Amino acid sequence: MIVGYVGYSNDDYTLKLQVETLKKYGCNQFFHSKNSTSETKYSQVLGILDLLKPGDIFVVCKLKHLADSITQLFEITNYIREKGIIFVSIEDQIDTRIPIGKIMFKTLEILNEFSRNILHERKVASLKTGRPRGRKGGRPKVNQQKLNKAISLYLSQKMTVMQIQEATGISRTTLYRSLKKMKK
Repeated sequence: MIVGYVGYSNDDYTLKLQVETLKKYGCNQFFHSKNSTSETKYSQVLGILDLLKPGDIFVVCKLKHLADSITQLFEITNYIREKGIIFVSIEDQIDTRIPIGKIMFKTLEILNEFSRNILHERKVASLKTGRPRGRKGGRPKVNQQKLNKAISLYLSQKMTVMQIQEATGISRTTLYRSLKKMKK
């Protein structure tokens, strides 16, 4: 099965052009991302990929239609590779059935790993340089006395969560997380 994916565009001409290009390629089924946020588009693409079987062909006109960020693109391409789906980006000339397409896919994976390593190294370096200046990184410690007071106020049901937050300075999330831990 050859499945085409039409990325969202505000321009009707661009949508029609994508559909025509995918039809010429031989796509017999089309999926379209609605005008949506980056995260819903990402989950829509993954939902489409879940419908495909190993050996099916997933076609886009351009990589930019597939994802809104480089991280999403790497995650989607990794998912495609792991599932055994053939991937084609027509205008970017990527086709994982041929050696050069496999190389391009592998290059994307390498760039993703490189990007993650750089971010990790920066984080470690930042923590090392911050420690001598008294910075530890991570979340600040919660004042246990204030947390205990917030929990007792919550359990007494004398105040709303918003009032407890204002009175103690303990956030709603921290309060609920602590209550959840108590239940376990």
